[in-house]
Amino acid sequence: MSDLIIRPATLEDTGLFLRLVEELAVYERMAPPNAEAKARLIEDLFGPKPFYQLILAIKAGRPVGYAAYFYTYSTFVGRRTLYLEDLFVLPEARGDGAGHRLLVTIARVALAEGCGRLDLIVLRWNELAHKFYEKHGVKRMEEWALYRLAGEEIAKVAAMPDA
Repeated sequence: MSDLIIRPATLEDTGLFLRLVEELAVYERMAPPNAEAKARLIEDLFGPKPFYQLILAIKAGRPVGYAAYFYTYSTFVGRRTLYLEDLFVLPEARGDGAGHRLLVTIARVALAEGCGRLDLIVLRWNELAHKFYEKHGVKRMEEWALYRLAGEEIAKVAAMPDA
């Protein structure tokens, strides 16, 4: 683990990051981002108004994982919430401490930024991730259900009459 470095991503890391995102898509059984989505990922990370932040896990000079996060707000706590969008480590690098170090780094960011919460979502079938987070004391919120509008569904709701 001594040769493991956790650091913020730079513009020079673009290709490395996009390859890791593609690996995550394979792991999560999802379609990888298309060319336009990849361009937005980079613009939204390094453009004039960044929407999220990214840290990389580098082992022996090679990227083995990343964590992408952004901030939301809790009206109940009256503080920002750090939302962990992705924490991904290449399968062949798991068990070497990269995931642990990424999560610890994210928790330290949340603490330093005065966040009242650190939230994330795990796919139901991903037992490896459930065990990882629970081992770190992350609690499963059984009473909350995720709802989503995507693509044309957003447009349909936006087109509904006001009342």
